Amino acid sequence: MPAIAVEQQQYETYVLSDETATTQVSVVPERGGIITSWLINEQEIFYMDTERFTNPALSVRGGIPLLFPICGNLVNDTYNINGETYQLVQHGFTRNLAWTVSEQSDLNGASLTVNLKSNEETRAVYPFDFELNYIYTLRGNNLELRYRHTNLSQEPMPFATGIHPYFYAPDKSKLVFNLPSNQFQVKGDDTVQTFSGEFNFEQEEIDFAFINLSKESAVVIDQSRNLQLTISYDNNYSTLVFWTVKGKDFYCLEPWSAPRNSLNTGKHLITAEPGATVETLINMKVETV
Repeated sequence: MPAIAVEQQQYETYVLSDETATTQVSVVPERGGIITSWLINEQEIFYMDTERFTNPALSVRGGIPLLFPICGNLVNDTYNINGETYQLVQHGFTRNLAWTVSEQSDLNGASLTVNLKSNEETRAVYPFDFELNYIYTLRGNNLELRYRHTNLSQEPMPFATGIHPYFYAPDKSKLVFNLPSNQFQVKGDDTVQTFSGEFNFEQEEIDFAFINLSKESAVVIDQSRNLQLTISYDNNYSTLVFWTVKGKDFYCLEPWSAPRNSLNTGKHLITAEPGATVETLINMKVETV
């Protein structure tokens, strides 16, 4: 049976659960609308840096931070639009703002909608009025992320959207990847390189943006925990970023609708017409292998 409960921890936390499948997902709206935890049969799927999470001055490293209206960084954190120059920090601002809960349902899985609207703070760095409604739905061992981006401005609104999920991996040497491309670019280098099929986890940092995706899914098998993760996404997503840091028990596999610096280059930007809503969809499934 699907259910939703509210717990008062450091932040108000909404817990979506499916008792039949023994799964639960925790969401903290006021800390960037973030999913912080996904338990399946008491195994944690996500990594969370608890120390950073408890400090509101720090960005969260863990769970699923939300990326909008850019993914990655801009050159010099700057872009121009309609003759004006603006500055945006890496990944935009939604992961750092307080969201609110606008809807809950347990009719077709445990579903929670979190909402964010433009304000003076967002308009200072992104000159559009918008409303975001992000719908998280837990059905068994399946987590659906349905994102609705509404343009409330009188002019077309260009944007990128994406997520930055941190997956718990206590032994990265036991990970097996089936990715939808063997072409990638390293952060800060536009050269297209060919992926060998394996990552060198002895590097201090790996930051690969896979491009020219051949299909709308990626699979990672964690042989140390006998788990298989499948991430699927709709055709709004053009880029799949893999990021990890040496000595940390996580890897990130991030669907982005557009690559870094897209507000300057225009590459793969989504444009919402005035009054229109653009919906994107990401799905995660975890199975025992």
